[in-house]
Formats: sequence, C-alpha cells, structure tokens
Amino acid sequence: MTTRSRLQRARDLARAEWHHLTTVNPSTRRWQMPFAAALASGLPLMVGAWFDHLEYGLISSIGGLAFLYLPNTPMSHRMVWLMACAFGMSASYALGLITHFLPLAKVGVLGLIAMLVTMVCRFYRVGPPGSLFFVMAAAIGAYTPGTVEEIPLRVGLLTMGALLAGLIAFCYSLHILRLQAPEPAAPPPPPTFDFVVFDAVMIGAFVGLSLAIAQALQLDRPYWVPVSCLAVIQGVSLRAVWNRQLQRVLGTAIGMLLAWSLLSLPLDPWRIALLVIVLAFTIETLVVRHYGLAVIFITPLTLLLAEAATLGHAPLAELIQSRFIDTVLGCVVGLVGGICLHSARFRTLVGGLLRRMTPSRLLPRDF
Repeated sequence: MTTRSRLQRARDLARAEWHHLTTVNPSTRRWQMPFAAALASGLPLMVGAWFDHLEYGLISSIGGLAFLYLPNTPMSHRMVWLMACAFGMSASYALGLITHFLPLAKVGVLGLIAMLVTMVCRFYRVGPPGSLFFVMAAAIGAYTPGTVEEIPLRVGLLTMGALLAGLIAFCYSLHILRLQAPEPAAPPPPPTFDFVVFDAVMIGAFVGLSLAIAQALQLDRPYWVPVSCLAVIQGVSLRAVWNRQLQRVLGTAIGMLLAWSLLSLPLDPWRIALLVIVLAFTIETLVVRHYGLAVIFITPLTLLLAEAATLGHAPLAELIQSRFIDTVLGCVVGLVGGICLHSARFRTLVGGLLRRMTPSRLLPRDF
C-alpha cells in the first residue's frame, strides 16, 4: 500500500468518524414528553425544598426516573409496565442500600444486579434506557452513607418518587393519547440464549469488573464507573458501542465546563429544583436526536442528583475532575466489554462454555 493510499484511507476514516459523531437523528417526540419527564424528576426536589429536606427530594427524584420507561402503548398496558419498572427501581435501590453495609460484597452484588436486571429487561424487550437506571439506583444506594434504620425511609422516599412519576405518566397519557394513537402492545419475540443469558452475564461481569478497578484505584466516588460502563456496553453493535463511548467522553468533557459554571452559581434548594427541571427537559429533547449533545447536560444533572446535598463540602474542581475520571474509566471498560460481546470468536468460545455450565432444566425450551 502506497503512502498516498494510506493518507486517503486515513482521510476516509476520519470523515466517516466525523459523520457518525455529528449526525443528528430526526425525532417525532412531542415536547409534552420531555416536560412530563422533567416534572417527574423536579417536583420531588420542590417538595424537599418546601420541607427543608433537599436530601429526601434527591432520593425521590431518582425514583422519578421510572417515567422514562413509559412505552407508547395503550393506557392499560403502559401503566402496568411503568409500575413494574417502578418496583424494579425500588428493589434495586434497596439491594444497593443493604450492600453498603457489606463492603467486600459490593463488586459481586452490583455485578449480579446488573446481570439479573439486564436479563429481565432483555427477556421482556424493555426499550432504552434498558437496565441503566436500575443499576444506577443500586450503585448510588451502595455508596450512600447511613445507618440500617434509615433503609426503610430511603426506600420509601424513592418509591414515593416512582409513584409520583406514575401519576404524572397517567395525566400525560390522558393528554397524549388524544393527540396520537398508541402502538399495539405486541408480545415480545421468543428469547434466545445469546441475547438474554449470555449478553446479560457478560454485561454483569464487565460492570462488576469496572467497579473492582475503581475500588482498586481508590476513587472517591466509584459508583459512576459501572454506570458509565453499562451505558456504553449496551450498544446494539460494535459501531454503536464505539459511537456511544466517544460521544460520552467528549460530551462529559464539555459537560464538565457547563457543570462548573452552573455549580459555581449561588444555588439554594429551589434553584437546584428548577435547574434539574430545565436540564431534564433539555436532555429528553436531545437524547433521541444526538446522544453526545444530551451527555453535555446529563453531566451537570447527575452531579446535582448525586451531590446536591453535599455541595460545598468538597472543592468543586475535585468533584468535577473525579466525575470525568470515573466516566472515562467506565467508558474504556465498557468499550472492551463491547468488543468482546460483538466478537464472534469470543461468543462461540465463552458462550458455548456458559451454555454447558447452565442446567438445561433452568432454561426455557426456546433457548
């Protein structure tokens, strides 16, 4: 291959990467959906600000993320579906809180939660964001300091946030179903061993590995590493994994500047609640169009949801730097996991071994 042909190939590759990085997808999402999602996350914070307990509102706002699992199906189906997802988030958060008191088991338990939740989401064909917010709730719970007596209170607060999301979803559905017809609630296609079991086991293993590396490096806030890993590894193809990894790293880098400017403002509980509503509305408007642009606003939002109650206790520069390191580490592990998941040789070797290790009586006949 000549030098000129190598340069041409490099230019073509750079042009293709730039195209993937800058492509904005069309969307038919109406503005009412981002607005309702923003209310589901922001209203609990307003209630917390009203009673001067912002920390309670932050926990409930995590439960409000259950709204994002609302499908475009008839009312009877979508509400049952949402309640099931709300229960899953409450259960994941409760397991995370319990794991906080078992420090040596955090890696194994969080990896197991990621595996089981991914398995259930794939069996029932749960659409985006998939298992992401279930694992995020568990990870935040696992690294939330507190006492055993506080577990019921915190689980109850998150459940109340999820119930509020259900009420908002019901009102939103009454309105939106007048404007557009719902999609039929079609049964999911038959599950396969590779899609449901093998992928879930590998995803859980890499999520656990990412947390183990974060703990080995003694990172201050390691819970965001497995969340970033899961966000990347869930890509439907290796190209999707690479695009998401690149967009997440670049979006986080730019989002750090935005977070710096926003968190430098004089923020009281009411301003934090309003800021969360604005950021959530922007994210849900952009995420279906361009993931990287949405990540720019996801970065300050996640910092607020996870750290708002302790803002000012640690230097802002240290907090933002820690989040960027966590994101990059999680993305790198997620990319490696994505390469393994989409490698035919790896799937044949490890998948065959896993199938032989799984008792046949535990698998449906379709597997």
